[in-house]
Amino acid sequence: MVQEEIILETAEVRELGAQGEARLRELENQFGVRFVLRGNVLKVLGEQLSVSNARQGLDTLLSIMRSGNTSLDARAFDVITNSLGDTETSNLKSMFNSDRLYFPSRRKTISPMTRGQKAYLDAIRNNDVVFGIGVAGTGKTYLAMAMAVYYLMNNWVRRIILVRPAVEAGEKLGFLPGDIASKFDPYVRPLYDALHDMVDSTRVQQFLEGGVVEIAPLAFMRGRTLNASFIILDEAQNTTIEQMKMFLTRMGYESKVVVTGDITQIDLPVGKMSGLQHVSKILHDVEGVEFVHFDHADVVRHPLVRRIVSAYDKWDEQRTTGTAGRVARPEPTNHFTPEV
Repeated sequence: MVQEEIILETAEVRELGAQGEARLRELENQFGVRFVLRGNVLKVLGEQLSVSNARQGLDTLLSIMRSGNTSLDARAFDVITNSLGDTETSNLKSMFNSDRLYFPSRRKTISPMTRGQKAYLDAIRNNDVVFGIGVAGTGKTYLAMAMAVYYLMNNWVRRIILVRPAVEAGEKLGFLPGDIASKFDPYVRPLYDALHDMVDSTRVQQFLEGGVVEIAPLAFMRGRTLNASFIILDEAQNTTIEQMKMFLTRMGYESKVVVTGDITQIDLPVGKMSGLQHVSKILHDVEGVEFVHFDHADVVRHPLVRRIVSAYDKWDEQRTTGTAGRVARPEPTNHFTPEV
């Protein structure tokens, strides 16, 4: 049994000791050590190798916090701690310390939290059309919105256009009350949520009323040319081939297009090919277009979401091989042949 001491700054004591030291308990489980926090002194106790690994992990975490990320929300903390065992911890520091989008009205900084997210932001900066394809919780829509707002605040575009196909899993738009705007509102709520997370409510309302931010069904895009705009097509797995072609040809000068979708959650009628699946086959080698594919390592929602996604993927694999839901049939206990 060995012991090492780490001197923490006041903000770090508050951050690591928050919620009844729950974060320290999480780190204890990860590294197999015991932490004792007394004042601003953090003692690390355990076997030599475990203490050494814990010290290295904490040095990385503290380095990130001391480079402008003093206050880490639960999502950021979870991503960092889950990555502390990686050999490429320098890449983790780089992501959090060098690639930050700051939003003054919310006093909020947004950074990529995985290598996939970092590649996604770089792709948006370097290309006019980017496809972000991956499972739920990988930050596809949220980061696209962050870049859109960042471009707008820096006057690199004049407006943001948020588009979604009006395809639902079960319920139809016609069954909801109100005009088309009221009916479409529930389906763009994730976009609203992301926008409100970066811009204060008053300014969001001003943007919407002034047409600086426009939210519309995909069907309303026909015939338009969108210049100096940041255009996001969300839930693109529910576009048809014809709709995808129509949407991509709306792009005008000085505009960026980001298309997001999850090809494991297609709600189109059976036999109808998704425009997102199709476009990845015909535009993969077109200059100025880039595809970024996210995987489970990029899921940054609650840790349980990552396990849920993995469970569904396992079930899909078993279904493909014909073993999903298969229950072993008990052997008969007598000489009669059981009825089928």
